Amino acid sequence: MKLKAISKGKKVFFAAAIAALGAALALTLTGCGSSSKEDKTITVAAVPTPHAEILNNAVKPLLEKEGYTLEVKEFTDYVQPNTVTEEGEVDANYFQHKPYLDNFNAEKGTHLVSIEGIHFEPMGVYSKKITDLSSLKDGATVAVPNDATNEARALLLLQDQGLITLKDGAGIEATPNDIVSNPKNLSFKELEAATVPSVVDDVDIAIINGNYAIAAGFKTSDALAIESADSLAAQTYENLLVVKDGNQDSDKTKALAKALNSDEVRDYINNTFEGAVVPVF
Repeated sequence: MKLKAISKGKKVFFAAAIAALGAALALTLTGCGSSSKEDKTITVAAVPTPHAEILNNAVKPLLEKEGYTLEVKEFTDYVQPNTVTEEGEVDANYFQHKPYLDNFNAEKGTHLVSIEGIHFEPMGVYSKKITDLSSLKDGATVAVPNDATNEARALLLLQDQGLITLKDGAGIEATPNDIVSNPKNLSFKELEAATVPSVVDDVDIAIINGNYAIAAGFKTSDALAIESADSLAAQTYENLLVVKDGNQDSDKTKALAKALNSDEVRDYINNTFEGAVVPVF
């Protein structure tokens, strides 16, 4: 009777052990399934316009076809998108150009790298007084942004139109002091970029950033000239897909880059923003 009791106890013990093992295995499998699903979610930090619009309306459907779910986290500042990318809270970000990225890495000690250039937002020359730059009068007043980056872009655009000549090598750091030829004796009114659209009535021409032009009700079709897609400004200030160093070759990064550089995204940008946003791929 004693041996029989021990045998019965062993059966109970083994039954309990098998049940526990089965429960643990089930939890493990459930966890694996959750992890697998998580691996198919791509999270991107972006500013609302046009970046988040492009991601949500054009990129998301393409990634769904590849089995990925795209989650876009929107920010209204230029610091948090890089911070959350560095900390691994998102897989990538899309909002900035190379000079800003390089400066951010240098100042913050972050390790963020560019994957692809996607688009740029061109500056344009606008006027309420003339309809063609060839009729710009001698001594005309030109409103330009007063920050270093955008003023240089404005001067390069004027140079591209043959209105001024900058000294060799001035490039993206050009200032009015770098003008070596000014045949029309243009005078420059330097203002905050956001203020430039408000003085269009008061000056002969105004050079306005794309986002501020849109906000002021201008269309690129109203511009007398705009930065071209192959200009120095376009190459320098193209907006980038960015990831943390080490993630360049991940499947998620490759899928996201492929979608952003697709014909569908190019068509969406061209049809939606009508020249205010220009694809560079």
